[in-house]
Amino acid sequence: MEFFKKLTLLVLMMLCFSYCGSKYQTQMEFPQEIARTYYETEKVDDQQQAVKLSFYIEFKEPLSEEINLQKVYFRNQIGEIKKVSNKKYLAHFIQSPVIQDIILDSDSRKEYGNKPPVIVKSKFELNKDEAMLEYQKNGDTIYFKLREIARAQ
Repeated sequence: MEFFKKLTLLVLMMLCFSYCGSKYQTQMEFPQEIARTYYETEKVDDQQQAVKLSFYIEFKEPLSEEINLQKVYFRNQIGEIKKVSNKKYLAHFIQSPVIQDIILDSDSRKEYGNKPPVIVKSKFELNKDEAMLEYQKNGDTIYFKLREIARAQ
C-alpha cells in the first residue's frame, strides 16, 4: 500500500512539472527599448480584395546580437520577421477574403456538400491593437506582448 502512495505522489509531481514546463515564457519588459510599432496596409490585386499588411518594429538602438527576432503574432496570423536595418524589422501578412460556394436549397439533402468554415484559434488572446513578439535570447524562446500598435498614415 505504501508503494502505491509513493507511486501516485510521484506521478502527480511529474504531471505538475510537465504542465509548468509547457507554459509560454513571457516577459513584461523587452531587453531593449522599442521606439515604436506600427503597421501599414495596401491593396494587392486589382479587385482590391486581398490586402498586404506590413508590420514594423523600430528600436531606439541597434538590436543586440544575443537577441534574435523570430515571429510576430498579429490579428490571428503569424509573420516571419525580417531585418530591414539595424533598428528596423518587418513582417508581412496577406489578408484575402475566402470565397466559398455554398449551396442553399429547400431540400436539405442538396446542401450535403457544404463545408463548415474553418476557424483557426490563435495561440494567444490578443486585442486588435496588440501583437505577440517571439524571439530567442541565449537559446531560450521568449514571448513579449506589444501594445498600442498604431496604423501608419
